[in-house]
Amino acid sequence: MFGKRYAASMINRSAENDQDRRNFLRAAGMTGLGVVGVGALGGLGGLTSAASAATRTSAPVAEAATPQVSDGAVLNFALNLEYLEAEFYLHAVTGRGLADSMTTGTGTRGGVTGGRAVRFETRAARQYAQEIAGDEKAHVAFLRSVLGAAAVSRPAIDLQSSFTAAAQAAGLVKPGHTFDAFACEENFLLAAFLFEDVGVTAYKGAAPLISNKTYLEAAAGILAVEAYHAANIRAALYQRGDGKATVNLSDARDSLDGPTDDDQGVIDSHGNANIVPTDANGIAYSRSPGQVLNIVYLTNKAATSGGFFPKGVNGEVNTSAAH
Repeated sequence: MFGKRYAASMINRSAENDQDRRNFLRAAGMTGLGVVGVGALGGLGGLTSAASAATRTSAPVAEAATPQVSDGAVLNFALNLEYLEAEFYLHAVTGRGLADSMTTGTGTRGGVTGGRAVRFETRAARQYAQEIAGDEKAHVAFLRSVLGAAAVSRPAIDLQSSFTAAAQAAGLVKPGHTFDAFACEENFLLAAFLFEDVGVTAYKGAAPLISNKTYLEAAAGILAVEAYHAANIRAALYQRGDGKATVNLSDARDSLDGPTDDDQGVIDSHGNANIVPTDANGIAYSRSPGQVLNIVYLTNKAATSGGFFPKGVNGEVNTSAAH
């Protein structure tokens, strides 16, 4: 196994070393595309987007500066999130998670608590879940291939008590009651809603942090797929009449990631469809890595673990923001 410093250097040399560049392009299926040099990146918290509740428009918000990180660190942050999504969807459709060979890497490898096959009521929901599971597994494989020896291992993941905590915060279940994300199709869709919008805003928020244009193009491709997933889940919940539940979950997310009110359920204040959550300019919102970790750690405080990642995520980007 390569040392940490060497592994980070290997990632940062992707545009300068022909062999490293070929490795990336082979993994991406983009051999022949040009790559620009990778420079130092700005602080992770400095490029977030927020919205005024009154105007629903985006405006940059400055957060405390954090140490500069490499593109590899940003991709490893994304890999942690892909591990979470892949485990959730794979358990829902197959009753099993990722193969052990897809969970190794740097940092502490953890197991998965909870998760089982869902008994879907409709063919459409089952096929949505199967397709998304395949995509998320492919994202894990792709990022691991790009990162090579620098890829982080799967951290410990909680698919049980974390969903109950989120559902209680949203008022979907009463205190003392549990929320089983795998008990039925409706619960599965609500649990998926909790993840999908976060994935879209996470990739959009990370885009300014990636300096390598080939990495950026790949991340943009993953963002687009996450947006397709989110739209499928949001539309399914709207058609089921679960709009109010999504608003409650949206409000719960908003209570964790800062003072602005930019998260949205699948219905607006008049009960009309709101499948695509955007600002007044029709632009999707962003979350900084710290804000994303607020949601998956289920805390509005600075923390290095909690919620869906009871022992934290692996890699350099691992601390939620303080709000």
